[in-house]
Amino acid sequence: MRIDRWLFGARLFKTRSAAADAVRGGKVHLNGERVNPSHGVKPRDTVTFARGAVVFECVVAAVPLRRGPASEAARSYDETPASKARREEFAARMKVAGGLTPRPDDRPNKHDRRLLRQLRGRN
Repeated sequence: MRIDRWLFGARLFKTRSAAADAVRGGKVHLNGERVNPSHGVKPRDTVTFARGAVVFECVVAAVPLRRGPASEAARSYDETPASKARREEFAARMKVAGGLTPRPDDRPNKHDRRLLRQLRGRN
């Protein structure tokens, strides 16, 4: 199966085109090498890509026939222990950072929301 279809079928990307764009852009590596979206995937291959700010690394366990439920998709790969540790450490850091962030007393009004959207680059 193609790597872009496997990433989509394993529910690691929302759309197949997003998976293909990530592979084409060099963000996804198969066994440590950059590949094309049409490159084949087989069990025991290692897939690595950046998921937000954390590097996600998994081993292909199975090739799903279709994009099914999340429970089936989770069985198609095994996350490496190092990747799990990185993800949990990042989650802990974000939880601490969220607790230290000052919260305003009242909700932002329309003008404040516009300024926040501009600040975050979500115009």
